[in-house]
Amino acid sequence: MQFICDAPGNKTWFRIETEGEAAVESELMRHAVEKHFRVEWEKAARSFRPASTAFIEQEIGLKAHIRNEMPLFLTLRDDEGNGLATAMLPPCGKDNATCKPIIVGVENHDPFVDQADAIRALADHFGLTLDRVRCYPYRR
Repeated sequence: MQFICDAPGNKTWFRIETEGEAAVESELMRHAVEKHFRVEWEKAARSFRPASTAFIEQEIGLKAHIRNEMPLFLTLRDDEGNGLATAMLPPCGKDNATCKPIIVGVENHDPFVDQADAIRALADHFGLTLDRVRCYPYRR
């Protein structure tokens, strides 16, 4: 995982970088982020066009391409490593009409109730609007 930013209350946002990390997040948070991570990874990989036709060089730049093309998957952790929220933001953290930000808590519950300050810190870090109406898909 990659450090992204600190949040109030000794909380920290990290970027989920691998399918294994996404699997841990799914288990910890009891939701399906692993499935969404895998789908987005595969979609980004399919859009890659190698710069060279030489077999041995065909994957040069693939990881960087995927990193720039797929949405950011993030986890909010407290100072003991407990999972508090999971976010999916547009690629590179820049507003994008094709990728709507999603933020959920444990078991897909509303994270804005307890994590509003931390979500605000993430929004400030990327310069995005991350409000409940826009980002929480399970309004009841």
